[in-house]
Amino acid sequence: MPYARFEAWQKTHRLALEVYRITVDWPKEERFGVTSQLRRAALSAPTNIAEGAAKRGSREFRRFLDIALGSLSEVSYLLRFARDRGLLASETWLELETLRNESGQLTWRLYQAVSRQT
Repeated sequence: MPYARFEAWQKTHRLALEVYRITVDWPKEERFGVTSQLRRAALSAPTNIAEGAAKRGSREFRRFLDIALGSLSEVSYLLRFARDRGLLASETWLELETLRNESGQLTWRLYQAVSRQT
């Protein structure tokens, strides 16, 4: 698992686990709405880092990191939406948004490092 050495993957993996943990008790009527969308977006970030790390060449890796960054932006909005809809307490939102922000910073730094390799 060469991807597991990247701090960006470790942090996004933790974020995905937390998103799954907090959405378990969300209302059933949200199962195919915000719950599904948030889970998919959160899982997309570490998945794309892992897939990109397996590609040959930095251009391909950067493409997957770019997708991961987009997914993290999607997570940010969906967390805010869930908070505003009353699905997420403000304290929990702040914890998750902090983790998401850290994930984004690490992923961006990895993107920059990979870019310097070209």
